[in-house]
Amino acid sequence: MKITVLGAGYVGLVTSACLADMGNSVMCLDIDPARLRVLRDGGVPIHEPGLEALVRHNVAAHRLSFTDDAARAVGHGTIVFIAVGTPAAEDGSADLEHVLRAAASIGQHMEDYKVIVDKSTVPVGTADRVRETVLQQLQTRSTIVPFAVVSNPEFLKEGAAIEDFMRPDRIIVGSDDERATLLMRALYAPFLRNRDRLMTMDLRSAELTKYAANAMLATRISFMNELARVAERVGADIEQVRLGLGSDPRIGSHFLYAGCGWGGSCLPKDVKALRRTAADVGVDMSILGAVQAVNDRQRLLLVERAQQRFGASLRGRRFGLWGLAFKPGTDDLREAPSLEIIEALLQAGATVQAYDPAVTASPTRLLTRREGFSFADDPIAAAADADALMIVTEWREFRSPDFEALRERLRQPVIFDGRNLFDPQQMADLGFEYHGIGRGVAGLPAERATTGVPMALTA
Repeated sequence: MKITVLGAGYVGLVTSACLADMGNSVMCLDIDPARLRVLRDGGVPIHEPGLEALVRHNVAAHRLSFTDDAARAVGHGTIVFIAVGTPAAEDGSADLEHVLRAAASIGQHMEDYKVIVDKSTVPVGTADRVRETVLQQLQTRSTIVPFAVVSNPEFLKEGAAIEDFMRPDRIIVGSDDERATLLMRALYAPFLRNRDRLMTMDLRSAELTKYAANAMLATRISFMNELARVAERVGADIEQVRLGLGSDPRIGSHFLYAGCGWGGSCLPKDVKALRRTAADVGVDMSILGAVQAVNDRQRLLLVERAQQRFGASLRGRRFGLWGLAFKPGTDDLREAPSLEIIEALLQAGATVQAYDPAVTASPTRLLTRREGFSFADDPIAAAADADALMIVTEWREFRSPDFEALRERLRQPVIFDGRNLFDPQQMADLGFEYHGIGRGVAGLPAERATTGVPMALTA
């Protein structure tokens, strides 16, 4: 099958490579010259495990190509995916400028039947706007070309996107056109050989499902972060509570980890966009307001703990920081909690030295130019001569470090663990003062240790 994908960003590139790997002829359009240059040179502009090899393999097999020629791209595929960015506007709504521009381009260049697929995360009603935009262009050309618009939201996890695409737990197709639905079923059939996980529904239900899924995930995390505060005050361990909750099949174990907040390209903007969509139709989704407020507060919790430990002014203090990306498996810094943490530490007068296995120093990164911030070459180097270590991203290589070397390199053996990687008692036995999330403080003398947040201490 001939496929066109408009947009070689995260979703577009993964979609292109995976569809090509099943034997389809895929042409991917992007107008960013730098991104196209990287792709044509055999690289990929993002960090996603396995993606570079998959792209190279399918380019070499002549199943995947890249272009900046819109007419050529639109003419190539019977199915045309729109996979462009939908950033949050100032009022929280999704900015559809790029989506509608892509739709207009399709209308300007299409000559035969097309299935136009909204792959980008878009608000309810976007399919109607895409259809209207294409029709306007066709009317301008005084031509009639049949087409259908389909909603096919992505459910890809950064760091596991290829696995998610190749072995989906569900594929949602919103369609009101039987021919388009059949083509979408044929396209996805190779991915569903074991069990049919493709669900068809109306367009607006498909659009709402994507926002609802991300809002639910954000709600679960914020609930656990709120519960972690209660656990600290009453002397409970949120990790044990998590295990008890997750064992209930009605609840399940996913997205129940307390930590230093959620971020990334999806949850923050999708929570805002769903609230905006609801407000536009007269519904106050107050629960999502609370979810967002909890997250805003949680993202600075490690800094609050550091100031309670060392004092409000952190001038002269140095902090090691493990993890910059918003989650492991990616180099994505969009809405990453690390950025707010670093900024708050610098504003309080501290210096920060950070290590992340995927995020490296680059002249294009704002972090590189921040006075008081530096990149380290490895985790232990990030902790060198630091007053405390903060763990912000739960990369695997952080789970079992050389604790003896870590303790020796730290100026003070203090750890603020924003991802609850370690057992508090074990850390105390190893000689660390350990501050987890929802687990109290371990490793302090009895007169200092309290349930909840410790009082300010002098170093």
